[in-house]
Amino acid sequence: MTSPDWLTPNWPAPARVKAVFTTRHGGLSEAPWDSMNLGDHVGDVPVHVHANRALLQKTMGAQAVFLKQVHGVGVEQLSSTTPDGTVADACVTTQRGLACSIMVADCLPVLLTNTDGTAVAAAHAGWRGLAGVDASGKLAEKGVLESVFAAFQGSNQPPGQSIHARAAPEIIAWLGPCIGPTAFEVGAEVKAAFEASQPEAARFFAATGNAKFLADLAGLARARLKTLGVAQVYGNDSRAEWCTVGNPPRFFSHRRDAGKHGNGFGTTGRMAACVWLA
Repeated sequence: MTSPDWLTPNWPAPARVKAVFTTRHGGLSEAPWDSMNLGDHVGDVPVHVHANRALLQKTMGAQAVFLKQVHGVGVEQLSSTTPDGTVADACVTTQRGLACSIMVADCLPVLLTNTDGTAVAAAHAGWRGLAGVDASGKLAEKGVLESVFAAFQGSNQPPGQSIHARAAPEIIAWLGPCIGPTAFEVGAEVKAAFEASQPEAARFFAATGNAKFLADLAGLARARLKTLGVAQVYGNDSRAEWCTVGNPPRFFSHRRDAGKHGNGFGTTGRMAACVWLA
């Protein structure tokens, strides 16, 4: 039984595939991390974070692995021995009872499964990871969705078959809450990064003046999934109810809350999107 405020993805996943997106409710943390903060790097009391993580895992009936996310494109193949703090921004598993888990507070979580329910994956898609821009500002060959897509296909590939041709129609994706298209103001360099590999991405940016744009992060992710051949995409459709910034009673938001509390952490909590094989 999950907290009544948590989101259960509405997608046509096989019965053995389970998924959940936590909100800021249902945990033990005190303000400003109130109350279901799962991030151990945002200044919250460690014992509260540990208790919240234990509560999540007890509720799911599965082991969650909490990655150290760095806004990159790295993908980890999870096993029961993968430690928390493993550096990656996406993960894949075929092991039952092991939850691919992504923490967010404005970035987009993307959950994946296949139509026969033999593998699951999750990706942390902020703009850098989605566009494939590294810490130095250099554009990589692929973004985090392309990376996890390749790893996910490989986890279920029969020998001698083309993964791309076979697997894309069998993949189902769910997009969770993220910063919405009326709140995510970015510079021209962000728009240029997306257009460099996908010129049609321009339609997901609205000019606001002074070389600034409002970006539709969920829309950009849907477009990249479509390019990969993933046609079954559910969840965040860029409407206001999915926006982390615009719904403070329900969602944590780094952009909205950073610097408000004067404690040096630019503090807000972290939510999690988890998917696992029961």
